[in-house]
Amino acid sequence: MPGKLKVKIVAGRHLPVMDRASDLTDAFVEVKFGNTTFKTDVYLKSLNPQWNSEWFKFEVDDEDLQDEPLQITVLDHDTYSANDAIGKVYIDIDPLLYSEAATVISGWFPIYDTIHGIRGEINVIVKVDLFNDLNRFRQSSCGVKFFCTTSIPKCYRAIIIHGFVEELVVNEDPEYQWIDRIRTPRASNEARQRLISLMSGELQRKIGLKVLEMRGNAVVGYLQCFDLEGESGLVVRAIGTACTLDKLSSPAAFLPACNSPSKEMKEIPFNEDPNPNTHSSGPSTPLKNQTYSFSPSKSYSRQSSSSDTDLSLTPKTGMGSGSAGKEGGPFKALLRQQTQSALEQREFPFFTLTAFPPGFLMHVGGVVSARSVKLLDRIHNPDEPETRDAWWAEIRQEIKSHAKALGCHAVVGYSESTSICEEVCILSASGTAAVLNPRFLQDGTVEGCLEQRLEENLPAGCGFCHIPYDELNMPFPAHLTYCYNCRKQKVPDVLFTTIDLPIDATVIGKGCLIQARLCRLKKKAQAEANATAISNLLPFMEYEVHTQLMNKLKLKGMNALFGLRIQITVGENMLMGLASATGVYLAALPTPGGIQIAGKTPNDGSYEQHISHMQKKINDTIAKNKELYEINPPDISEEIIGSPIPEPRQRSRLLRSQSESSDEVTELDLSHGKKDAFVLEIDDTDAMEDVHSLLTDVPPPSGFYSCNTEIMPGINNWTSEIQMFTSVRVIRLSSLNLTNQALNKNFNDLCENLLKSLYFKLRSMIPCCLCHVNFTVSLPEDELIQVTVTAVAITFDKNQALQTTKTHVEKSLQRASTDNEELLQFPLELCSDSLPSHPFPPAKAVTVEKASPMGEGNFRNRSAPPCANSTVGVVKMTPLSFIPGAKITKYLGIINMFFIRETTSLREEGGVSGFLHAFIAEVFAMVRAHVAALGGNAVVSYIMKQCVFMENPNKNQAQCLINVSGDAVVFVRESELEVLSTQQPTANCQPSCPGGEVTT
Repeated sequence: MPGKLKVKIVAGRHLPVMDRASDLTDAFVEVKFGNTTFKTDVYLKSLNPQWNSEWFKFEVDDEDLQDEPLQITVLDHDTYSANDAIGKVYIDIDPLLYSEAATVISGWFPIYDTIHGIRGEINVIVKVDLFNDLNRFRQSSCGVKFFCTTSIPKCYRAIIIHGFVEELVVNEDPEYQWIDRIRTPRASNEARQRLISLMSGELQRKIGLKVLEMRGNAVVGYLQCFDLEGESGLVVRAIGTACTLDKLSSPAAFLPACNSPSKEMKEIPFNEDPNPNTHSSGPSTPLKNQTYSFSPSKSYSRQSSSSDTDLSLTPKTGMGSGSAGKEGGPFKALLRQQTQSALEQREFPFFTLTAFPPGFLMHVGGVVSARSVKLLDRIHNPDEPETRDAWWAEIRQEIKSHAKALGCHAVVGYSESTSICEEVCILSASGTAAVLNPRFLQDGTVEGCLEQRLEENLPAGCGFCHIPYDELNMPFPAHLTYCYNCRKQKVPDVLFTTIDLPIDATVIGKGCLIQARLCRLKKKAQAEANATAISNLLPFMEYEVHTQLMNKLKLKGMNALFGLRIQITVGENMLMGLASATGVYLAALPTPGGIQIAGKTPNDGSYEQHISHMQKKINDTIAKNKELYEINPPDISEEIIGSPIPEPRQRSRLLRSQSESSDEVTELDLSHGKKDAFVLEIDDTDAMEDVHSLLTDVPPPSGFYSCNTEIMPGINNWTSEIQMFTSVRVIRLSSLNLTNQALNKNFNDLCENLLKSLYFKLRSMIPCCLCHVNFTVSLPEDELIQVTVTAVAITFDKNQALQTTKTHVEKSLQRASTDNEELLQFPLELCSDSLPSHPFPPAKAVTVEKASPMGEGNFRNRSAPPCANSTVGVVKMTPLSFIPGAKITKYLGIINMFFIRETTSLREEGGVSGFLHAFIAEVFAMVRAHVAALGGNAVVSYIMKQCVFMENPNKNQAQCLINVSGDAVVFVRESELEVLSTQQPTANCQPSCPGGEVTT
C-alpha cells in the first residue's frame, strides 16, 4: 500500500536568539523522511518566523511510513560558518494509517534539543494519502491498532482474544561506535534517538504482521522496552496480546449507566449480548442465587446493587468456574478439553491483559515467575537477535511448565523485564496461572446446552478463587478450605496474582498498597564469577521478598494480593528487590490468623518480656489496620453451613516446594478463631530485624489510600478531579561499612519518605486515593539508588461533603488559566503549577525552561487542572485506562516517545533535582503537544517505562534517557454527554473540539 506523505511548515515561535549581534535568528527548516530532504526558505531576523511553505510531498512505501519517523530540524542560517542546529521534532506517522483514526496531524510542536531542552515551537501540518494495494507479500501491517492499555479498550468489544505476540530487534548502539569518539555529544544523542524511533517503528510493524497472520486486528497490552546492553548493542523488544476488536457504535452504550465511572466503563466494552436486558445478570436474581451460594448479607446487597445498574454483567456463560458440584463433573471436563485444544495451537498461551471481559477468567492458580542470569559478552553474533530470542524462549517455556504444574493452561497478567549491569543481564518474566473460558479464544466452540447448564450452576464473585489444581497431587504444600462464599469448591488460604481485581469479586473493606523491599550486598566480581554469585543470591532474595509480602499481608489483616510486581535490580556491588502489590480481603477466602512470635534461644525474663511486648504491638497493629481498611467479615458458625470445614492442623510451618520460581506462596496454615496463628520464630538478630521492619511501615495519613492497581477495591464514588505526577529520587550511599541491614534501612527510608512527600504535596486533595502507583528502582552506578514513581491521585466523595470547596477551586482554576493564556504557549504548564488549589507555593510559577528544584526529590506535577469549560484544550494525562466521570469516544493511536537529555552544567541547572525536574516537565509538554496535534484531549495508560540517569559530578555532567508511552484519546465529560444527547437525538458523541487545532 504505497502512499504519499504531505508536510507543510507553517510558522515558528519563541525561537532562541542565535545571532548575538542582532539578538535575532535567521531560521529555516529541513524536513526529512527516509532519504529525501526538503528545505524551507530562510526567514531572516525573527524569533517568530512565518514560513507558510508549500506542501512538501514524499512518495513512499507504507513499510517506510510505519518504520520511519518524520524528522523536522530547525536551523539557524549562517553565511560564513556552518548552520547552527536549534532543535528537532520527530513525528510518528503511524496514527494516520488507521482507518478510523485522525486524518491530519496539525499543531504546535516543541522544538527539542538534547543539550538545551525545549527551544521554541513550530507549527506543522502532516497528511497521508494511501492507495489500496492487496499484495500478499507485503511487509507492512497498516491498520493494526496498538493499545498500551492492559484491558480491552473502552468503546471496543472483544470478539476473539488470539493470544501472545512478541518481537525483538537488535542494532549497534551509536554511543559505542568508533565514530562516537569524534562526533559531538549532540550528534551522538540524536543518532541514538533516531535509531530507537526507527527500531520501535520496525518492531511495531513486525508485530502487526504477526497479528494479521493470526487474523486479528489489534494489539492490546502492548509493552515495549529497551535494553541498553552497552557494547553488545541496543535491543528493543515488545510483547502484547493479539485480539479481534469490534467498535461499539450504539449511542446508548455511551450514556452513563451508573454512578461509578470506573465500574461501568470496565463493563461496557464486553457486552456480548446485542440487547443487554434480555437476560438478567447473576446476582440480581436472589432466589436462584440463594439456593447454592452462601453469601453474607452485607457483601451480598452490595453485589446486587452494582449489577442491577450495569448494562449486563454476566455474558451467557456466567462467570466463575465450570465446576458446579458433583453433577458438573463431565461438563467441567469437556470445557477443559475445549480450552486446552484452543490453547495448544499456540506456542505460548500468555496474555498481557490484567482485566478481562466478564466470563473470560474462570480460575486463578497463583503467581508463576522465572528468572535467568545471562552474560552479554557470550553472545556469538551480537548484531543478530537469535541468541536473545533463545534466552526469552527458554524463560517462557519455564513459565508455561509452572502454569501446567498448577493445573492451568494459560498465563494472564504476563510481563517481562530485564536488569543490566555491565556484562551481566537478569531476564525476568512473571504472570498469573489461570484457567480461561474457551468462548473468547475461538468462535462459538461451546455448545448451547453446556452454556445453559453452566450458567445455572455458577456462583458469582468467588469462582476465580477456586483452585484449578487437583487437591490430591498438589505441586506444593498448601492449606485448602471450602469457599466461604458458595461452600462447594476448595480455595487456598492466600492468593497472589499479577492481575487487577476481577470486577465481580466480592471484597470486604478497602485495599491498600503493600511493598516488600530488600537489599543484598555482593562482592564485586568479573563475568562468570559475578553471574554465579547473582544466580546463587536470587532464589533467597525471592523467598525473602515473598515472606515479607506474606507477613505484611497478615499484618494488614488481608488475604489476597493483586497487581503483584517484583523487580530485582542488579548493581555493581548489590542486588535490590522491590515488590509492590495491592492487598485486599476477599470474602471467598478464609480469614487470616494473627502473627505469633516464638522466641528460641535465650530464656531470661527480659527477653521474654521483649517478645511479649512485640507480640502486643503486632496484635495492636492488626486491629488498627482492620479498622482503618474497614475489614469486618461476618462470623460464620458451623451449624448454619452444614458443609465440611476442614480440621485445624497442627501448628506447622510448611515450606515451599523445591521449585525456585515462587509458583504460589500459600505457605502457611492461617485462619481465625480456633485455628492457629502464623508463627514467626525469632532465633537470631536477623529475625528480630525482620519483625522490626514489619512494624515500621507507616500507614498513610487519614484521608489517603493507595494501591497499584487501576481501581481501588472498595471505593467507587470517584469525582472527576485527577492529578498525575512523576517523581524521581536519587540518593548516594556512603560507601563506608555498608551492611545488609544498613542498606535495607536506607532503601526503606527512601521509599517511605518518597510516599510521605507525595502525601504532603497532595494534602489539599483529601480524601484521595493514589491509584496505579508504579515504583521502579534502578542502580545507575556505584552507591547510587534511583527510585522513580508515577501515580495518579483521584479524589473521591465522602458523602458529597466536598461539593462546596470544589466549585471554589474550579473558579480559581479558570481565572488562573485565562490569566496565563497570553503568556505561554503551554498555559497548562504554568496554570497547573501556580494554582492555589495545588500544594505548591506561588513562587513555583517558573517558566518551563527552568523548573525549580524541590529539595532532593524531583517532583513533577503536571496534570491538567479540572477546568469546567472544555474550550481550554488542556491534554489530561493519566496512567489509568479510563478518565473518571468521562467517556472515551475515540482512540487516536499509540504514543511512544524516547528522549535523551544531556548537560555539562549540572550545578548551574539546579543540580540533579533541577535537571531531572526540567527534563520530565519537557517530556510531559512534548507528549501533550503530540496528542493535541492528533486532535486528542487526553493520554490514558500513560507509563514511563524507563528513566535511566547517569551523572559525573566531578565533571559537572549528567545524562538522562526517558521512554514514555500511552494511548492518545478523545474523551467527553458525562455532563456534556447528557447535554449532547438532549440537543441532538442522533448524537454520535463526537468530541466538542474545534477542528485539528486545539486551543492550547
